[in-house]
Amino acid sequence: MKITWYGQSAFRVEIEGAVILFDPFLSHNPLWGKGWEGPAEGVTHVLLTHGHNDHTADAIDILKATGAQLVSNAEICGWAGAKGVAQDKLNMGNHGGTVDCGAFTTTFVNALHSSSFSNEDGTNTYLGNPNGLIVHSANAPTLYHLGDTDIFGDMALIQELHEPKIGLVPVGDRFTMGGAVAALACRRFFRFDVAIPCHYATFGLLDQNADKFVDAMEGSDTQVIVPKVGEPFEI
Repeated sequence: MKITWYGQSAFRVEIEGAVILFDPFLSHNPLWGKGWEGPAEGVTHVLLTHGHNDHTADAIDILKATGAQLVSNAEICGWAGAKGVAQDKLNMGNHGGTVDCGAFTTTFVNALHSSSFSNEDGTNTYLGNPNGLIVHSANAPTLYHLGDTDIFGDMALIQELHEPKIGLVPVGDRFTMGGAVAALACRRFFRFDVAIPCHYATFGLLDQNADKFVDAMEGSDTQVIVPKVGEPFEI
């Protein structure tokens, strides 16, 4: 499995038979800002945890240009279809459901957040409930993108049901759990082999590094990888 972080919650995950792009906020992402074309090269699936612009901003352009399949909740898939994404490229689900994506499956789990898209005219489009997304595949460790969330007790059930080995964990505070709480979630509820912090440093309102998370994870059995923006690494 090859993973590349592009800042905020945008990840490219390459597994056998698929190239997955999570939450592609790229063109106007201050940590990346080099456009979506490079990260989207060869992409087969776009997975969206929720509808906020800092997670969906480039999704429609990428989907139209690449013909990738969109995997997200029903409201986001409907919104994408109304914007011209082909109906046969929409793979919708919702909390508790699992959808077949060919080389992998995606299960929709809870996230404590909100979800809408801010339009240019100042209005907001409601885009359903936020999700965490779990990717199961035969030839790669199970990966859990937590989306934007706070800690919640039913994370224990997610661990019991899915046993994720890799966690993409928001740590930036203010709009998600901060680093110390994120570490508590990882240590109390999960048995990740690897935890990768995200959703920090992109804007001034967020924590500007992952240090609180790294410090609070010290001594755990989970390896913490703090990735560099745009630099792929292997797991």
